[in-house]
Amino acid sequence: MEKAKLSSALFAGTHFDRKRFAGDFSRFRQGPPAPDVASAAAPSPEKKRKRQSKAKAKKSKKRRAEGADSASDAVEGFSVFKGLAAKKDEDDSEKKVETGKSEDSEVVRRRKEVEREIERAAILRKKFDIHISGQNVPAPLENFEGLVSRYGCDSYLVGNLSKLGFQEPTPIQRQAIPILLSGRECFACAPTGSGKTLAFLFPILMKIKPGSKEGVKAVILCPTRELAAQTTRECKKLAKGRKFYIKLMTKDLSKSGNFKDMHCDILVSTPLRLDHAAQKRDLDLSRVEYLVLDESDKLFELGFVEVIDSVVKACSNPSIIRSLFSATLPDSIETLARTIMHDAVRVIVGRKNSASSLIKQKLIFAGTEKGKLLALRQSFAESLNPPVLIFVQSKERAKELYKELAFDDVRADVIHADLDEEQRQDAVDNLRAGKTWVLIATEVIARGMDFKGVNCVINYDFPESASAYIHRIGRSGRAGRSGEAITFFTEEDKPFLRNIANVLISSGCEVPSWIKALPKLKRKKHRVNRDPISTLPDED
Repeated sequence: MEKAKLSSALFAGTHFDRKRFAGDFSRFRQGPPAPDVASAAAPSPEKKRKRQSKAKAKKSKKRRAEGADSASDAVEGFSVFKGLAAKKDEDDSEKKVETGKSEDSEVVRRRKEVEREIERAAILRKKFDIHISGQNVPAPLENFEGLVSRYGCDSYLVGNLSKLGFQEPTPIQRQAIPILLSGRECFACAPTGSGKTLAFLFPILMKIKPGSKEGVKAVILCPTRELAAQTTRECKKLAKGRKFYIKLMTKDLSKSGNFKDMHCDILVSTPLRLDHAAQKRDLDLSRVEYLVLDESDKLFELGFVEVIDSVVKACSNPSIIRSLFSATLPDSIETLARTIMHDAVRVIVGRKNSASSLIKQKLIFAGTEKGKLLALRQSFAESLNPPVLIFVQSKERAKELYKELAFDDVRADVIHADLDEEQRQDAVDNLRAGKTWVLIATEVIARGMDFKGVNCVINYDFPESASAYIHRIGRSGRAGRSGEAITFFTEEDKPFLRNIANVLISSGCEVPSWIKALPKLKRKKHRVNRDPISTLPDED
């Protein structure tokens, strides 16, 4: 009993595997002899299977662990140089990401800059009342210095502009010059006296090389000889300092000129003379780079269309740039002109087919033909502010009015189609020089002629259309100066009064309500058979 207590005290807290030490336990057990150790310790078949499956799982786990260790050893042993390559690839990928990010930021920056330029261009156009129609239209000029920074203009041209008194570009010059310098064709419609001539001369002088012996490089078509002569003078002033060959197509040159040996960079002409030289005198126009139609609506009128078409075909250079400039551009003329142009930009300053807002316009009812003469003399007696242009509808009436005013002390002169070229030029020069105070003219002088400082235009005979009216009164109020336009009308003119009144309204002038209520006539010209101009009694 005491031995049992002692053993329990000695082995307290100790655990023995009874199955493993069954034989030893049997020695110290009292009582009947213990059964056979082998039979007692022998496991059942089910326990054997579990034990075998556990052993197999341990072996396979061990093999996997050894395989992983050997594989890692192999990779570690083989990747001595691959580690550097992997690091380099990682750096390259990082650089590519950084480059992609910088490229994306550059694209964003450029897009924002383009958007800012578009916004600046829109603000400029709104400020100067410029309306455009076309794709990818170049931004307008902010000043003449932009010609140097944007297009590399020679300093002598900018210097000539300053000498001629041009400080800031006019609205039509701001937009038309960049269009032509960008190689685009254009329609340009702007009020009279807004600087359209400079708008097409400047790009030509910038783009063509002076002193070329390869033939004519630019052709400028004008509807009248006077306008052609004026354009030639302005071109020579602007080109001063460079040896440009600038020619005016005179009557003698057209009929007997030696065009094969003639050096000419810029040729200014009327349509008939140029067509005659091209057809009969073998004038080569195949190298022409610029073709300008000045006062284009007049050039496309009936009688000129076939001649213009012939000139356009003669100018066969595939890279030629064509442009049309006028103060009025009817839809029918624009549609016709588009047949000879490609991807043209339309530029309109102010309202299309409107007069300058600088001209004060008045409509005066004179009653009869004698009433008009009395109203004219009364106007001169109250305030004669020369130089004054008076327009009549025919050369016969011009002669009659000149005879009437010859008795008055107003220093009057007359210009019409019956005068030769020298006489007509003298009449124009005398008005410019101040020797003549009043010049009586037919429609021929109303197109494009620039008289410095014409203060008043008098439509003695009612104009035959709104377009004719705009060009007539446009001889005053030029280059930013103010002007005055007076239009006499009689009972015969009343049905056509509304068409002219609309021009006054669009220019901000006041029109009586009864004139506004008159019906508007569409597409009908007004040419009345008028009584002779005379206050003298008829001879028996």
